[in-house]
Amino acid sequence: MKTVQISLNSIDKVKSFVNDITRFDYDFDLVSGRYVIDAKSIMGIFSLDLSKPIALNIHAEDDAEDVMKVLEQYII
Repeated sequence: MKTVQISLNSIDKVKSFVNDITRFDYDFDLVSGRYVIDAKSIMGIFSLDLSKPIALNIHAEDDAEDVMKVLEQYII
């Protein structure tokens, strides 16, 4: 598992983020405080406080270089 801090501070960013990660077969979790949300759930993401950075857990077997390239624009 790999964890990175991301920022999803606009509706357009959330939509493009969900579109980007749904292409991968890995599981992704967003962690904000005590809440853990499936990162592929757009409704779940909107239930979080998007004004703060959010931890993204990537459940991948390997180092997930392909995922990290796609996520570069969201990582802070």
